[in-house]
Amino acid sequence: MATATRAEALHEPLAFTDRVGGWLIGTAIAFLVLGTMAILDPTAAGLIAATLVGWLLIASGFAHGVNAFRGESVTRAAGQVFVGLLYVIAGLYFLAHPLIELGTLAVSLACVLFAEAVMDLVAWFGARRDEGSEWLLMNAVTTAALSVIMFFNWPSVSIEAIGALLGLNLILSGVSRLMLGVAERSAARRLV
Repeated sequence: MATATRAEALHEPLAFTDRVGGWLIGTAIAFLVLGTMAILDPTAAGLIAATLVGWLLIASGFAHGVNAFRGESVTRAAGQVFVGLLYVIAGLYFLAHPLIELGTLAVSLACVLFAEAVMDLVAWFGARRDEGSEWLLMNAVTTAALSVIMFFNWPSVSIEAIGALLGLNLILSGVSRLMLGVAERSAARRLV
């Protein structure tokens, strides 16, 4: 019976760490490309985001409708159908009037960005001793700043700001994930 050396015992976790670093770098590149495209044409990016929300509402409405046929009770089924119809109507309205939706979407995006900033800050507290964790803090601070800018400039920012701020947030997220991915790969290679 052969015993594994320290290097052999650590080989599998290090390979996993190297793969995680690769995935972080890959998603970072995708975020950077999408963010750059959104900044180059913020109006189109805002309208694309509004259209996507409309279609997601319609899909959610159909999911509620399908869920109504699970057969638990007539009252529950009627409630699911009613909620499903509301989602479909809201989705169709958003698809028909994307500029009106952008005002609502601007406030919603500001809330989502603020929630993301809080989650990134919590993640930074958990990983603050890890190499590259300062990028999580940087992402949290800049995302919170973007959120506050949107709140204070609403509703005038509704059209172009959605696309531009979404693009900027994607770029910042891409940079932070790129730095984390490089740090993960570097740490894995130092242990070999």
